[in-house]
Amino acid sequence: MANYVDPPNGVRSKGKHYFSMWQTLFKIDTKYVPIKVIGRGAYGIVRSSINRETNETVAIKRINNEFDNRIDALKTLWELKLLRHLRHENVIALKDVMVPVQRRSFKDVYLVYELMDTDLHQIIKSSQALSNDHCQYFLFQGLKYLHSANILHRDLKPGNLLVNANCDLKICDFGLVQTSSGKEQFMTEYVVTRWYRAHELLLCCDKYDTSIDVWSVGCIFAELLGRKPIFSGTECLNQLKMIINVLGSQSESDLEFIDNLKARKYIKSLPYSPRSPLSRLYPSASPLAIDLLQRMLIPDPSKRISVTAAL
Repeated sequence: MANYVDPPNGVRSKGKHYFSMWQTLFKIDTKYVPIKVIGRGAYGIVRSSINRETNETVAIKRINNEFDNRIDALKTLWELKLLRHLRHENVIALKDVMVPVQRRSFKDVYLVYELMDTDLHQIIKSSQALSNDHCQYFLFQGLKYLHSANILHRDLKPGNLLVNANCDLKICDFGLVQTSSGKEQFMTEYVVTRWYRAHELLLCCDKYDTSIDVWSVGCIFAELLGRKPIFSGTECLNQLKMIINVLGSQSESDLEFIDNLKARKYIKSLPYSPRSPLSRLYPSASPLAIDLLQRMLIPDPSKRISVTAAL
């Protein structure tokens, strides 16, 4: 529960009120009434609140000391710029950005999003029943919208897919997004959480496109089917070996997409590994689901199914 407190310097800012939660001081617009904490992480705290003016329940994300790290600040700026223009039922909506009173000296950033009940990671961890086809359809719809705008998400994973009681699904966390116009953004050193990272990224290929998101969706779909990650490598080389153990060794022609010669040489040096049938890994999955999963998890990105074709 939030405890309302006096401002630290004794001077109350117009249009703001103060409260303490989890030993953290919040300074938010008075039109928002705090309810409860719904998420915590290294970035800060997310809590649900009610907008008095609209009576809408929202999620307020407080990012702590945003400007201590330049890369983190740029990620937030890029997400704000992007979400101002994105409008789709399967993409999280940014409702508001709280304007700081002291614009030259503020440290924390408050962003207001539409509220969702949970994320796919939490549902996979639970025993809750889930319609895989339903979630996958909405995920592909949102991804089709992004790709049609030449946008690569670059960090799709269950924790970045929000869902609610109506089984609506929304893609969130756009800090690593890049346009496919050839203009590189600032996040080249980190692309996609390892378990969902496409084959070509693990092999340090310089060029990649929207197919990296399709690979990530394939990994997520497999996790929905099996309730655990399909490739849970401890580091990059281990991740590659886990992929090869399941998908098998590739032919010479299927390795031509690897533009990093050292990486290609390394893959060729590995002992032959037969393919493990996905139908054996996921015996309860339908033949159509297995077929789609196989098409998403093709190592050569040029042969991987597109989002439009998957729909």
